[in-house]
Amino acid sequence: MAEALRKDDSGLPEPPARLVDLAATEVEDEAAVSWKEAENPDSPLYADRIKVHPRDVRGPIRRAKWAVLGLLLAIYYITPWIRWDRGADAPDQAVLIDIASARAYFFFIEIWPQEVYYLTGLLVLGAVGLFFVTSLFGRIWCGYTCPQTVWTDLFMWVERKIEGDRNARLRLDKQPLSGAKLRKRTLKHLAWLGIALFTGGAWVMYFQDAPTLVAEFFTGQSSTGTYFFVGLFTATTYLLAGWSREQVCTYMCPWPRFQAAMFDEDTLVVTYQPWRGEPRGKHKKGESWDGRGDCIDCTACVAVCPTGIDIRDGQQLECIGCGLCIDACNEVMEKIGRPKELITFDTEANQIALETGKPKPKWKLLRLRTLLYAMLFLGVALAMLVTYVTRANVDVNVLHDRSPLFVTLSNGDIRNGYSIKILNMTREPRSFTLTYQLGDGVAASSLDVVNLETTGRTATLTADPDSVATYQVYIRAPAEALTGESLPILFQISDPARGDLVTYDSVFRGPEP
Repeated sequence: MAEALRKDDSGLPEPPARLVDLAATEVEDEAAVSWKEAENPDSPLYADRIKVHPRDVRGPIRRAKWAVLGLLLAIYYITPWIRWDRGADAPDQAVLIDIASARAYFFFIEIWPQEVYYLTGLLVLGAVGLFFVTSLFGRIWCGYTCPQTVWTDLFMWVERKIEGDRNARLRLDKQPLSGAKLRKRTLKHLAWLGIALFTGGAWVMYFQDAPTLVAEFFTGQSSTGTYFFVGLFTATTYLLAGWSREQVCTYMCPWPRFQAAMFDEDTLVVTYQPWRGEPRGKHKKGESWDGRGDCIDCTACVAVCPTGIDIRDGQQLECIGCGLCIDACNEVMEKIGRPKELITFDTEANQIALETGKPKPKWKLLRLRTLLYAMLFLGVALAMLVTYVTRANVDVNVLHDRSPLFVTLSNGDIRNGYSIKILNMTREPRSFTLTYQLGDGVAASSLDVVNLETTGRTATLTADPDSVATYQVYIRAPAEALTGESLPILFQISDPARGDLVTYDSVFRGPEP
């Protein structure tokens, strides 16, 4: 890969290219602190932020970004309103994380707290999927689908509609406060706050029923927690997408700092072709192109960049791989009659081949790292699928009483207490048969269940629909049956109607021999 920063004779990296304005063929020079002054102990430790004002651009990449943005926003805002019939006494919201009932719903999938490992699996799938996509297409996540990128793009679109394009916003920044400026700024921030409120409210809808939440929210009937979290998400959206913008990608997000580890020579990235563009310089109509490159140093690529970098300096941490500079450069190349794709999506291997005059190699979709990522992704996905398809609709947990561990009865028998919890994951009441096996064939024992009648070593337990039933169970056995401090005990809970059988291993404790 090309180096992100070039070095001068002193070995220090040169500063990133400053943001410049494209106005016809003139470049507006921004005030900047010389890089060499950073060595001066009297100079400030941190330079002030240079506000980025991206220029609007048109082209196929920009249209693709608008399409992705519209699709993602539609999914985010519409999903909480989709209904899904789960039967009586069950929420009918298709996607819902129900904190009150400790349940997560995703259409026909229902996840209980005991199945939190599915969440772990989803996180692993997300991470591996991101690694896989990055190894193929570079920072396509950052440039197209990251929430920070999506909402920042939306906020900048609103800003352009109200304050104008790049040059108009630059002039507005320099103007003293006036009625017109105050009106535009107020309208812009009100629009931002409206979008942020809509965004924060939509996020909370994933945790509460959407129609109920809206009705209660605007009538003052929602809980304090609801108002707090809507306000919190509104504030973070407004600050991150409206004010911080590229600062989030540059300083707050950890992903740019290690995503290059997934790159190789066959990863598609935004690439400037220096072998074709250099030496750059101004060009007048009718002048010969001999002895010079195609880049006319118009800085259109810099003016449209949402993070304000110069892609001609090579791959940089701030580059989100959106490719808007490609549209801007192609527009200029078309005007001056030079071939397009001076800036393009390409691989390092292809660029080296083109620079050296060798045949352009084929893009290697299947290579070692992509195969490893794909195999890991499919393996985790398959494991989750098998686990979900074969999971039982009943779960049992047996807890041995800790205080006391055992009780010696008046006739010398030893009694142990157990708390048995039966999780009925269906929408109908169920009846279970409880039996047990104590030690190696110890027959002289009995079973008691609090508030239930038992028959010898068997009891019938019931569980309400979609709930957890808890029973206190006591097992008693003769002291002489204990050959040591404890005996193994196996609980068996079966549903004859459905054919389900759940077993649970525990211990039966007694005094030391």
